[in-house]
Amino acid sequence: MTDKTRMTALNTSVGADDGRSLTKCTGDSITDETAEIKDFEELQRKMRRMTDPAYLHTFSMNELYDREFDVRPPIVEGMLYPGTYILAGASKVGKSFLVAQIAYHVSTGKPLWEYPVHQCGVLYLALEDDQRRLQSRLARMFGVQGTDALSFAISSQKISSGLETQLDNYLRENPKTRLIIIDTLQKVRMSSGDIYSYADDYETIGKLKQFTDARGICVLVVHHTRKQRAEDIFEMISGLMGAADGAMILNKEKRTSMNAALAITGRDQSDQTIYLVRDEARLVWQFERSEARPWELQPDPFLETVAAVLSDDVPEWEGRASDLAVLLQDNIQPNLLIRKLNVGKEKLAQLYSIAYTCKRTKTGSLVRLSRIVDDDR
Repeated sequence: MTDKTRMTALNTSVGADDGRSLTKCTGDSITDETAEIKDFEELQRKMRRMTDPAYLHTFSMNELYDREFDVRPPIVEGMLYPGTYILAGASKVGKSFLVAQIAYHVSTGKPLWEYPVHQCGVLYLALEDDQRRLQSRLARMFGVQGTDALSFAISSQKISSGLETQLDNYLRENPKTRLIIIDTLQKVRMSSGDIYSYADDYETIGKLKQFTDARGICVLVVHHTRKQRAEDIFEMISGLMGAADGAMILNKEKRTSMNAALAITGRDQSDQTIYLVRDEARLVWQFERSEARPWELQPDPFLETVAAVLSDDVPEWEGRASDLAVLLQDNIQPNLLIRKLNVGKEKLAQLYSIAYTCKRTKTGSLVRLSRIVDDDR
C-alpha cells in the first residue's frame, strides 16, 4: 500500500487488440446516450416539482445518510455553537458587557474563562451605543491592544427590511466571520406596537434561524426578559426559545449584587449554570464556578481507526471506499462505510483533526482523508 492511493484509468485501446468489437462499443455508446437522456428527463421532472408550491419535498432515511454536510465547529466549546442564540436578562444587568467579552475572546482566540474558543471574525451590532461609549467601554475592559477580526456597527436595517442583505454583503466581504452579535433584538425587529405575541417572537427568531442555518454561522441576539417571574427561568423568553437553537439568561438575585448566574441551554449542549462575579474596575465578568461540566464529544472507536490511517509520514490518503475498508481490516460494505463517515465527519474533524470528503465517480466513491492544519479551521 502506497502512502497515498491514487485512482487512474488503465491505458487500454478500444478495438480488436483488447478483444472488444467496434460494434459492441457503438452499442455501449447508444445505451449510454439513452441513459443520459433518461437522467436528463428525470432531472427536468424533479425541477418542475421543486417549483410546484403544492409539492411536499421529502427525502428518505438512506438519502439523508448519503449526504455529506460541511463541518461547523463550535464558536465557544460547551457554550456557543452555529445557530441562533438568545442572551436575555433584565435591563442594565450587564448583558452588553458579557457579549462584548464573548466577541473579544472569539475574535482573538483567547479562551473564555475555562471554555476553549475557535477563533473567527466577529461582527457586533452595538445598536444602543455610539462610538464614543464603545471606545471607552472596550478600552476599560481590554486595554488598547485591538484586533481587526472584531468589527462594529451602530446602526442597521430591520429584519425582513434589509438587515439580511446587509449581513450577507458583510459576510461576502469578510468570509472568516462566523459570529454576529445583535444588541438588541428590539432595534432590529419590525415595529408592530409595544407588545409582541408568542407568534411574533417565534417568527422573528425563525427568520434569523433561516439565515444562520443557510450560512453555517452563529447569531447571538441580546434581549430583555419580561418582568414576570417564572418557575423555569427560560419561560421568561418562551416565544423566542421556541425557534432558537439555544439561550442564555443572565440573572442577578439583587440588582446591586456583583454576582450573577448565567443559565445556558441548547440543542447541541447540556444544560448548565455558570456563576460569575463582576469586576467593577474592568467591567468584565470573572468566572467563579460552574454547576455542570460542559457537554463534550465522546471518542468513537470506528473514527479512531480511520484517524490511524494518517500519520506524520502519511498526512493524507485518497482512494476508493472499498480500498479504505480493506485498509481498516473491516468487512463493512463500501456504501455503509461512506455513510458512517458522513455521519461522523464533524466528530472526525473535532476530535481527531481529520478532514474527510467523498466524491462520487463512475467507478465508485473516491474518499479523501487529510490532516487539518490551523489555517483550515
